[in-house]
Amino acid sequence: MNTVVHPHGWLPAKGYANGIFTIDGHLYIGGQIGWNAQQQFESDDFILQMRQTLQNIVAVLNAAGASVEDIVRLTWYVIDKREYLARQAEVGKAYRDIMGRHFPAMTMVVVSGLVEDRALLEIEATAVIFR
Repeated sequence: MNTVVHPHGWLPAKGYANGIFTIDGHLYIGGQIGWNAQQQFESDDFILQMRQTLQNIVAVLNAAGASVEDIVRLTWYVIDKREYLARQAEVGKAYRDIMGRHFPAMTMVVVSGLVEDRALLEIEATAVIFR
C-alpha cells in the first residue's frame, strides 16, 4: 500500500500530497515551491525561493526516512530562464549548500506561470529508498 508523506508541522496540502512512498521503495515528491511550512512566501528573490524549495524537498525526504542521496531525478519548472542563466553561479552555490554534490538526472522546463502567483520555480523529485 502507498503511504502519504507529510512533514511534521507543515500545514495540510490541499488537493495533493507532498509525497507518496510506494511499496516498491519509490518516493515521489510533488512539486515544491519557495514557500515555508506555513505556506507563506518569505521572499520574491529567485535564489531565496530556490533555497526554500530545495529545503522543502529535503523535509519531505526526511519525513520518509530518506536523504538527498536517495534522489534519482529532479524536474525543475522555472518562469524566467534569463534570471536562472544570469544567476547560474548563485544557483550552483545554493544547490550545493543544500543538496551537496549529489547530482541526479535533471530536467529544466521553462513555463509561463505556476499555480501560486508568487512562485518563481517549482521542483519535483523522485527518490528510490531501499529499507
